[in-house]
Amino acid sequence: MFVNRVMGGRIGLVDISAQIFTDNPLKDPTLPALSTKETQFHTRNEPKTAVRNKEETKGNQSFIAKRLEIRTATSRRAAMAFLYLLLAILMSLGGLVHGQFLPKTPSVVENGSHVSALYIMGDSSVDCGKNSLFYPFLHRNLSLLPCNGSDSTLLPHLLAQKMGLPNSPPFYRQNGSIEGLRKGVNYGSAHATIISPRSHSHQSFNQQLRQVYETFQLLLLQYREDRAQDFIKSSIFYLSFGKDDYVDLFLRNASGLMLKYSGQEFAHILVNQMVNAIRILYDANVRKIISTGVLPLGCTPRVVWEWYNSTAIRDEKGCVEEINELVLQYNTMLNERIVELNVELPDAQIIFCDVYQGMMEVITNPTVSGFSDTKNACCGLGLHGAEIGCVSAEMTCDQSSAHVWWDLYNPTQALNSLLADSAWSGYPLPGICRPITVQDLVYPSGSHLT
Repeated sequence: MFVNRVMGGRIGLVDISAQIFTDNPLKDPTLPALSTKETQFHTRNEPKTAVRNKEETKGNQSFIAKRLEIRTATSRRAAMAFLYLLLAILMSLGGLVHGQFLPKTPSVVENGSHVSALYIMGDSSVDCGKNSLFYPFLHRNLSLLPCNGSDSTLLPHLLAQKMGLPNSPPFYRQNGSIEGLRKGVNYGSAHATIISPRSHSHQSFNQQLRQVYETFQLLLLQYREDRAQDFIKSSIFYLSFGKDDYVDLFLRNASGLMLKYSGQEFAHILVNQMVNAIRILYDANVRKIISTGVLPLGCTPRVVWEWYNSTAIRDEKGCVEEINELVLQYNTMLNERIVELNVELPDAQIIFCDVYQGMMEVITNPTVSGFSDTKNACCGLGLHGAEIGCVSAEMTCDQSSAHVWWDLYNPTQALNSLLADSAWSGYPLPGICRPITVQDLVYPSGSHLT
């Protein structure tokens, strides 16, 4: 698979330490040289042995042997000191020489977690529109500010804080340093889809996978293979796709999708693509994965506004049931396949986080969680704040924490914080992440309690 191919084709890193040791004979310039008399005595072959006193000869030879023994011992100590110094230099250079000294990440050192970094892939649920080279000035959704100011208000970044990890910076803002990649990366892009779009207005899942491969290549080239593999295995990959496949492709009947496929068939296509991507990541040594479902699109301000004059059935909460049923088909199918993958793939830890379930609990009983408005966008104009999206921060409401929805399709920071708490510990919205909580993924066997 990918990692094996990368390893097979990687540039060989020459282990130069042995060569340095053998190519640099160790000498001690501080030791005095043998005297001329001693050297001459040691090398000459005088024929006047009859007149030489044997005891004097024996004494001189003993003296020379002792000097040589001292010289040898001192040279050996100097050699060992030099070797230790050279070894220390090599260790400090790390990957520049051997590529084998991968520094521990802050999470391992500071809080004892089992996670090295967080890598994020997804759509506008993980990106505020800053992670694209060609983000359109005014997208068809008419919302330039799909977040409460920054990516730090989104669910994966709130979870990163709980893990003790820094926010994963956007892929396109990386400076090429291995240190930056080692802290985690956000490959997500607003309006990214699982299905590869025909236009270039937004990214696809496959494009983000290619960016992940580039990161893996750099890790494998920089560090020793087993170290790089361990780092990848101990990192978490967060996947959040599907919303924009329904918003931008299916519901708009892009390329005639609604005419070609039923809701169940479309969900089946999306889930198969997600499962294939998870398998690819697994073959690249990824073992810890969080995959989220799609939020209740039928309750979003934009969908409620677009279907306002239609004959579509609405539930008691004012949500469009037909749209929510489409999303439920996808979520249910993805959850079932993840259960199968956890059994099929050895050592895999794949969590399904059901944001649909969590949000519907809030929409059904908003006051329990401290919300008062479940229909209107905090930032937008028109009916439900959904006719024109959030194009200016001056359009925002006074109390965003009372709203479930931030703009046309995205929840507020307050709602994301509630989901993050529940995904992390199972409280106050139990069971939205399964089979385990995110905290259990980060701290196996309750190690955070010790």
